[in-house]
Amino acid sequence: MRHRPFFRWVLALGVVLFGWSAYTYVTYPETRQIDLTVISEKPDGRCTVRWQDPYHDGGRSREAAYRCDPGRGEPLKPSSSASGTRNGWETGFMFTEGRHKGDLEPSPDDENPYALSDALMLSGLALIAVGLFGGNLRGSVRLAGVRPRTVARARALHERAERVAQDHARARDAVRAAWNALRAEQTEAKLSATPVARPFEGVAAGPEARELEAAGARTARDVLDAGVRGLGHTGVGRRTAERAHAAARRLADDVEATLSVRIDPAASGPHTTALLDALHVLLEAGAEAHRTAHTGRELADDPSRTLVEAEPASGYRSMLRAGREQREISRAAVTTLRSLLAGAGREGLPARFAQTSVDLLRAPDDRVPGLSAHTDFESRTGAYYGLLATVVDAQDTRADH
Repeated sequence: MRHRPFFRWVLALGVVLFGWSAYTYVTYPETRQIDLTVISEKPDGRCTVRWQDPYHDGGRSREAAYRCDPGRGEPLKPSSSASGTRNGWETGFMFTEGRHKGDLEPSPDDENPYALSDALMLSGLALIAVGLFGGNLRGSVRLAGVRPRTVARARALHERAERVAQDHARARDAVRAAWNALRAEQTEAKLSATPVARPFEGVAAGPEARELEAAGARTARDVLDAGVRGLGHTGVGRRTAERAHAAARRLADDVEATLSVRIDPAASGPHTTALLDALHVLLEAGAEAHRTAHTGRELADDPSRTLVEAEPASGYRSMLRAGREQREISRAAVTTLRSLLAGAGREGLPARFAQTSVDLLRAPDDRVPGLSAHTDFESRTGAYYGLLATVVDAQDTRADH
């Protein structure tokens, strides 16, 4: 996450509000205090007053609603004025300039003439204080080793490296899955085409083979599918069923171990199409994709611990909560991450990771499933078999371990 100058904006806003307050105070129209004759007044202070306006019509009298002070003495109120009339007395302020010249300024109870200016000034001072204090605190914490941007960039690079390694592994797994399915399909086809007498070749078991055929087991696949119990239910003797099943099982193992699967581009089976499509994706991505994925795998494995150690440096609160030893470890980890990021930037790894992931996830652009892969296979058959051998050998090596 990119560091944002939050406190700098707070300070700037405080300065703006303080300047606005000064401008409001300076530009507020001048007023002078005058006497007001209170014609009528309600208990809550709402009253009607009269005053002399010297700026219009030669000093004419004007009347207007006003907010009198309800707490002033009774002699000043209309009901018991000192002069014996029913009028009362109050003071107010009249504008002496501007477009409201001669008008009464709103009473203090209704609106303080400088209330806006005061509010702006107080808000501005508070924001200036927060901006200065927070900015200085943030600066001191950053000097103590907080580097949220570095940690965020390292985390993003780690995620991209992990993603490209996973995408490459999925692409190779797709080849293995399709290959295993095709091998199983061809193994099943061969077993289904093998007569039931074949497993007994070299053994004097002609009557047993005839017994199996009479029970409906025509091929080695039928024997494996039925099992010993199934054969027994069809009338085959226990000994014959066991010998037949064991012989068929050995034959299946031999077929699976020695079967040489060939990719027939003329075959339109789903497993053949899936295998060609999976190989086509890896070949189109190229050898560079394999190298990039290998780099991503190493990068995804190596900095995981460093990222954990650098975690306190990802934020101000986390760094403040961390102990002294954790902060030291975090600073060292950040240094390592910065070196790693610099090397990755020089090699262009972020862009390479992103492009390789796109290449490995690209779907075929033909409308007929497997069409482009079938065509490409015919033009570079050797490349397809070479890649298949590499992927399958890697699977066998991994299975051995």
